[in-house]
Amino acid sequence: MTGRTEARLKQLKLELPDAAAPLANYVPYVRAGDLLFVSGQVCQWNGERRFIGKLGASISLEDGQSAARLCGLNLLAQARAAVGELDRVRRCVRINGFVNCAPDFVQQPQVINGCSDLFVELLGDAGRHSRVAVGVASLPGGVAVEIDAVFEVG
Repeated sequence: MTGRTEARLKQLKLELPDAAAPLANYVPYVRAGDLLFVSGQVCQWNGERRFIGKLGASISLEDGQSAARLCGLNLLAQARAAVGELDRVRRCVRINGFVNCAPDFVQQPQVINGCSDLFVELLGDAGRHSRVAVGVASLPGGVAVEIDAVFEVG
């Protein structure tokens, strides 16, 4: 590992999964100028889906936050694959979080905090971002959370 962001990952005892290959007709990321758009990442570790189910039914808030954190690690893995090293990520601009949840579940923002908190822990103020947190009826493979992101890169 090299660079301060990679060193911070190690300090936090975190590792990134392998950047996942797309499962359909899309690319995992697109760079437009200084912006890197990373496609939605689900809560999986090296291809193994985790946290299958709905928040407010079979998945607890705490597990939902862990699922969102795992999505964040996958987003960072894609960012590293796109630009070569995480120190090239200047800031997280925006995330869009989708929570697979029961109709009466209303804590989507608290779930997506799992990803938001990770980015702030790792990137400091550069991890603060705008975001959307919405509930949905289902997600691919029945996972609990999917998140996409926009990063400013150099």
